[in-house]
Amino acid sequence: MKATLKPPHSPTSILGCWVINHTHQAKKVGKYIEVTGKFDVNVWYSHQDHSKTSVFTECVTYKERIRLHYRDEPTSSHEEIIVNVIQHPNCTEAIISECGEKFIITVERELIAEVIGETKICVLVHEQHNFEEEWPYRDESSSLNQEHNHGDRQEKREESRQEDRPGRGHGHEHPRGKDAPSF
Repeated sequence: MKATLKPPHSPTSILGCWVINHTHQAKKVGKYIEVTGKFDVNVWYSHQDHSKTSVFTECVTYKERIRLHYRDEPTSSHEEIIVNVIQHPNCTEAIISECGEKFIITVERELIAEVIGETKICVLVHEQHNFEEEWPYRDESSSLNQEHNHGDRQEKREESRQEDRPGRGHGHEHPRGKDAPSF
């Protein structure tokens, strides 16, 4: 967006430009969101052959239409319009016009608009009793649980080895001594 501003003194040079106090409001107009807003442009400039400086301030208004890209139809009459500022107005260029009497200010900004409203939908319901299959729940994702299960399996293997040895695990313990065989 370009704004042309006329200060009270003919400018010699522009020393700085900044944009502040941005406000806006929005409403839905057909397939568009219409955003109206305003901001203050401050230009610090020199005049009278670089002998004096001043700050010139002017309020700039704008009206912008944002086209809606996705719509559900029909919606209720009550709709909420939300406009978020992605980038506040910012001066990208400030120059003195060819006639030497005005400033030409280029301002960029970025807005995003949303319309939120109620809509009606039709849902088809199937009267099948076994529509969803039930799955058993097993928590095998925990590493603690896996270590615990691994430890249980190892203990069972050791018990079964002891049971497989002759004279072990079934109350047939033999005392170890000189005559007892060692396994």
